[in-house]
Amino acid sequence: MNGLVLRVTAGAAAGALLAAAAPLALRGVEPGQWQVSRSATGQGAVGVCLRDVVALAQFEHRGQACSRTILSDKPGETVVQYSCPAGDFGRTEMTVITPRALRLQTQGIHNGVPFAYQLHARRIGDC
Repeated sequence: MNGLVLRVTAGAAAGALLAAAAPLALRGVEPGQWQVSRSATGQGAVGVCLRDVVALAQFEHRGQACSRTILSDKPGETVVQYSCPAGDFGRTEMTVITPRALRLQTQGIHNGVPFAYQLHARRIGDC
């Protein structure tokens, strides 16, 4: 019986730590299936399944193992800087419009070429 209680308590503590690790701005934003486009209308959207919404910060480098640092975090807005292998990097300002809609201002270097653009992301359901 004590072993079961310890396991449940440890699981709850791990969940609390995981929630605390999420940027303040994104705490009400759920992972799942998202559509990401350069157009606010959603035209030309790309679908992505996310376990971690912060991964949208490195959309230009999606699928790469990059290290992330939160530069700024306040209700409704967080700024993420990231570095990837081979010298690629980026900086993204993530603004929460609603818990199901985000605006991303991103810039950096990808394959030695600079990029800078705005993205619109909408959560459309579970993966």
